[in-house]
Amino acid sequence: MTAPVFVVEEVPAGPEFVLDGPEGRHAVSVKRLNPGEDVVLTDGRGHWAEGVVKAAEGKDRLVVMDLHSVTEEPEPEVRITVVQALPKGDRGELAVETMTETGVDAIVPWQASRCITQWRGDRGAKSLAKWRATAREAGKQSRRVRFPEVAEALSTKQVAALLAGADLAMVLHEDRDTPSEALATAELPKAGSVVLVVGPEGGVSPEELAVFAEAGAHPYRLGRSVLRTSTAGTAAVAVLLARTGRWS
Repeated sequence: MTAPVFVVEEVPAGPEFVLDGPEGRHAVSVKRLNPGEDVVLTDGRGHWAEGVVKAAEGKDRLVVMDLHSVTEEPEPEVRITVVQALPKGDRGELAVETMTETGVDAIVPWQASRCITQWRGDRGAKSLAKWRATAREAGKQSRRVRFPEVAEALSTKQVAALLAGADLAMVLHEDRDTPSEALATAELPKAGSVVLVVGPEGGVSPEELAVFAEAGAHPYRLGRSVLRTSTAGTAAVAVLLARTGRWS
C-alpha cells in the first residue's frame, strides 16, 4: 500500500513540517497515523514530497519530518478531458469520483439540452463546489498528486469550441442509425489533448451531434451495452488510459 496523501497549499521541503487544520485532523483523528509511518504531501498540482510522521499532537496536528526534496510529476503526454453532461441527483459526484480514481485529467460539466438537472444561480455554484470537492477527495483517496481540474459548466456552443481545439475530439454515442467507431480501436494521438463528450441519460441530441461534428468531433461507441451517463465516462477513460500506455 502506498503512503496516504494529504493536501497542502505549498509543498514544504525541509527537516520538519506541521500539518494542521482539516488535513491535520484527518491525519490524526481519522487515519490515526503513528510515528514512523510514511506520508505524502501534495498541492494537487503535481508537486509532492515524501515524509515520515514524527509525532501526532492533540486532535489536529501532525508533525512530519524528513521532507528533503520536492518532486514534480510531469504532465501526461496525452491529456484526457471528459465533458460530462449533468446527471440527476448525486450521480454527478459519483461520475467525478470514479473518473478521478481512474485517472482523468480534466472534467467539464455540460448543460446538455436533454439534461433534467439544471445548474442555475446558487444551485449551480453549490453543485460545482461539490464536484470540485469530490475530485479533491477522490484524488487523495486514489493517491494522486495531480488532481483533475473541474471547469465551470459550459454550454453546447462552448463545448464545441473546446472540441475544435483538441487533437482528438470524440463523442460517446450509442445509436444504430448513426455510424460510429469502436473506442477500443480508435486511432489515438501520441501526444496532445483528447476531449471526450459523455451525453445525458436521454442521449446527445441530433442538433448537438451536428454542432460537435462541425467542430471536428466524431461519434464513438464503447460496446454492445449502453452505460448510464454517470459510469460511461469512467469506462471510456479506462479504455483511453490503457491504450495510451498510461496504465502500462
